Amino acid sequence: QVQLVESGGGLVQPGGSLRLSCTASGFTFSTYTFSTYAVTWYRQAPGKERELVARITSAGTTNYADSVKGRFTISRDNVKRSVYLQMNSLKPEDTAVYFCNAQSYSNSYWGQGIQVTVSS
Repeated sequence: QVQLVESGGGLVQPGGSLRLSCTASGFTFSTYTFSTYAVTWYRQAPGKERELVARITSAGTTNYADSVKGRFTISRDNVKRSVYLQMNSLKPEDTAVYFCNAQSYSNSYWGQGIQVTVSS
């Protein structure tokens, strides 16, 4: 059974930083298998639709939502079967539940989500 587990969320003041982690586990998720997946961070704020935040492909290509460009950085460590989202210069509008998704040609897995709250 494949699991994606997010960690690193919490409460931070505006202008602060957090680093989210998304780690995969499970019998079928070897290091090689994980490396073939594209991983995306999404977020969903109360009353809003889920939106893409950042994505990293198996080749390491990245793309970001315009709202986070220059502030967030996505990276991956296939040996650790993990993807990270470094979030700097956080704003109150970044407050949301953040989800990670790992997707291949035939499979898609979601984490349970983690709360990020940016507030003074």
